[in-house]
Amino acid sequence: MQRIYGSTFWTIAGHPATFVVQTLKAFRANQGMLLAGAVAYYALLSIVPLLILVVIALSHLVNQPVLLDSLAHLLEWLVPGQAKAIVRELTNFLAHRAVIGWVLLCTMIFFSSLAFTVLENAMSVIFVHRVAIHRRHFLISALLPYCYSLSLGLGVLLVTLVSSALQAVGARSIDAFGWHVSLVGASRALLYLFGVAGEILVLTSIYLVIPVGRPTFRHALAGAIAATLLWEATRHVLVWYFATLSQVSVVYGSLTTAIVVLFSLEALATLLLFGAQLIAEYERLSAGSKEVAPKPFRTG
Repeated sequence: MQRIYGSTFWTIAGHPATFVVQTLKAFRANQGMLLAGAVAYYALLSIVPLLILVVIALSHLVNQPVLLDSLAHLLEWLVPGQAKAIVRELTNFLAHRAVIGWVLLCTMIFFSSLAFTVLENAMSVIFVHRVAIHRRHFLISALLPYCYSLSLGLGVLLVTLVSSALQAVGARSIDAFGWHVSLVGASRALLYLFGVAGEILVLTSIYLVIPVGRPTFRHALAGAIAATLLWEATRHVLVWYFATLSQVSVVYGSLTTAIVVLFSLEALATLLLFGAQLIAEYERLSAGSKEVAPKPFRTG
């Protein structure tokens, strides 16, 4: 088996363009853009309830302004250019959180899990060869979104603590041999590298946990690195575009924030599913003649 995987790797390394084209064809055959649109829509429904629950839970452990500042930095990765608007609405809601009852709390818990449920279904289309072999118990599928939401909450707490420590370091300077060296630039670089490493870690966990069956850590990591690099490039382009060329506010008016957030989530979902397709295509090539390329969906 190790020999087959090694042969597949060197085949792809020798013809990377061919592998990318095959992956794009498989992604199109699986209706990847349609799946990404569904994931983005439900992610839009889930993001605010999930953030409210995270802030309410962690505000007992971390000062709320510090927590909201960390969330703003995290949201810049998820919805570039719209983090402040979301945090502002989140702050307005938290100012009136005394009105939250059990019905509203249960509703938020339900909606916060929708994105993970739809993502699991989308992954099942891409990894259909696994679904035919492994079946996941419905209770696991029902509890998985809530477990993953809890894990993300713990991740937000960890990011808040680490970023606070790095910002504290950045506020200092070093005097050595008559030279005055500020640590501001170093702390910013560390924060960015820490953010990229966090992206890779989160995406790796998604590829390991969400789909039915389990790939090797090496394959999940490779797909996560590819998706992270593509998203980092896309994210910076989106920030530049919405800040300079976009006229979306003229067209959509008060709906601008929702439209931009939905567009950013769809771009992220597309790259997330494309990373999954890279893993699935690698598995298909490793299986040789046992697996066939996905055929396009046809109607009529």
